[in-house]
Formats: sequence, structure tokens, C-alpha cells
Amino acid sequence: MTTRLTFHGPLSSARADAIVGRLSANRPHTVLDIGCGWGELLLRVLEAVPEARGTGVDLNETDLGRGRRSAEERGLAGRVAFLAESARDTTHGPADLVLCLGATQALSDAGCPTPEALRSLRRLVSENGRVLLGEGIWDRRPTPAELAGMWPGAAESDHLTLPALLDLAVESGFRPEWTETATLPEWEEFESGYQADQEVRLAADPDAAELRERLDRHRAQWMSYRGILGMAYLTLVPVRDWTA
Repeated sequence: MTTRLTFHGPLSSARADAIVGRLSANRPHTVLDIGCGWGELLLRVLEAVPEARGTGVDLNETDLGRGRRSAEERGLAGRVAFLAESARDTTHGPADLVLCLGATQALSDAGCPTPEALRSLRRLVSENGRVLLGEGIWDRRPTPAELAGMWPGAAESDHLTLPALLDLAVESGFRPEWTETATLPEWEEFESGYQADQEVRLAADPDAAELRERLDRHRAQWMSYRGILGMAYLTLVPVRDWTA
């Protein structure tokens, strides 16, 4: 269901290139990607910084395999490792650049970003390094009726607002160097691309009842959070001599 996606989230290539340009200006030598998936942004950083080496950790072997193949095709296999392991208590930091895109749940038991997850990111980044945090936010607080149409068990506590997320980052030992949020077209590109192949398959086989039910359910959920659920991309600078 992801063959048409470049990134597993509402991130356009144009925004990704701008982010990589800012992050690569700091010339990181080590890059750690938490919950890396297939690691597209990690690989773009390595292309932009030839002296850098990267490590991506994730538990999804299918995504990791796609990342390894992409690294081979781009001549980066000797500079990156895609590892099937938990990010909790990882020994692969501190790194000059830490990427954590939609993956703070890998650092904490809670779904909503927590002080524990942000403190873990602070410990994983080297002094003078950067953290790129991609985190779901409420663009506006959902009503009970809107929550009822989203994912099973959806609650207002599942996400923070952008101001609350920024406050949490500051409380956890960071200063926000750059703050940006995904646009509605980025969300539409992501959600459309996520299901496009399966929608074409269903059109050719309209009797596939299970597939139809799954696609229709996901579309209804998307329409419930469209324009309400957002995504923040924060470039965070660690505060010098900070202690938890």
C-alpha cells in the first residue's frame, strides 16, 4: 500500500529538500533515524553530506528491506545501516543529527508525545547537533463527533496542539530553530498515495469485499480528521549543559 509514497507521512519532496538543506548546513557526521521506516529522509541527508554515516532503527522488516535496496541503488549502502531493533534504550547515540518522524511512540509507552520521549531525544543528540521531530498535532481541537469518526479509540489526548508541543520541547532541553507544519495538499498527497494502488485493484475486482470494507473505512476516517489532524516538523537545538 506504499508503492506510490516517497515518504510515509505528509511530507512533500520540496519541503524535504528544504529541510535537508538546513540540516546538512550543520555538516553532521553521524545521523540516527528513530523509527526510520524505509529511511528516505535519512538517505537524502547522506547524499547531501558525503562525510556522514547513518543508522536507521525500526521493527518493520519490510520497510527496512526497502531502505536497504534504496541505499544500494543510490550507492549509499557502505554508509548506512538499517537495523531491526527497538529504539528504546538504543546504544546508537549520541548522534550529530537525530531524525524522529512520527515515531516518538518508539521512545515511550504513550501515544501522545511525552516528556520521556523528548528527554530521550535530548540524550540521543550530541552537543551542537540537531533533532528533526515530526509529530502529529491538532490543527484545531476535534469535537466529540469528529473524534468518533477517526481511528478506533481516538481521544483529544492523542495529540498536542502546536503551542503545547513547542512548550514540551523547550521543557525537555531544546530550543526550536525552525517550526513548520504540513499543508493540506501534503496530507492529500499522502492519504491518496497510501491507498491508490489498492483502489485501482478494487476497481478491477469490485467483488473484493474485504478490501472494499478496509478502503472505505480508512477513507471515512481520513475525511473525519482531514483539516483537523496536522503534522509539525520542528528542528530542535539542544540546550548546552542541560540535565534532565
